[in-house]
Amino acid sequence: MSDLFEGHRPLVAILRGLDPNDAVAIGRELIEAGFGIIEVPLNSPDPLRSIGALANAYGEHAIIGAGTVLTTQQVDAVRGANGRLIVSPNMDVDVIAHTRETGGLSFPGVFTPTEAFDAIKAGCHALKFFPASLHGPDGVKAIKAVLPPEIPVLAVGGVSVPTIGEWWDAGCAGFGIGSNIFKIGWSADQVGEQARAFVAAFDAAIADTVHV
Repeated sequence: MSDLFEGHRPLVAILRGLDPNDAVAIGRELIEAGFGIIEVPLNSPDPLRSIGALANAYGEHAIIGAGTVLTTQQVDAVRGANGRLIVSPNMDVDVIAHTRETGGLSFPGVFTPTEAFDAIKAGCHALKFFPASLHGPDGVKAIKAVLPPEIPVLAVGGVSVPTIGEWWDAGCAGFGIGSNIFKIGWSADQVGEQARAFVAAFDAAIADTVHV
């Protein structure tokens, strides 16, 4: 696995819609289950408060950051809340460059080879293929074959407990998991249960499949 993930499993918990009052409890369940990367999309309620709470509580034990980051001003806001991970649904060269300049980790969203190469040229740390479900594992595998092998590719959108092995075998280096691990109104215990299922499936996948 890539050093980019700092020893954590390459599983990103996407907590869209997270209530800041629940952030610390849900973060604890995720980390205890084996997740070490947590993303709070900026179209969640008061996302910077959630990011700050997670970073203050678990910043030494996990990579905390934001999703749906669309502007350089938002990058600054996330970094000001001690968020390190900057994830976007799109490929914006200014956001990528500013993320690097401020010491963050840049995971832009791409869908085509052109977008992927432009993001790499701009200095991204990893590529988020989104929505990966439209490509499927075979489509991502085909595109990944022409990309620099040192750039991690994450599948986001369509990754489930039963299918994570297929995505891993297609060459994905990591996964963003949203509604399959967190929904608005879920308790911390529910999130923890889903997280443990994903960790078990991922561990089995890396043991039983061949990475390309």
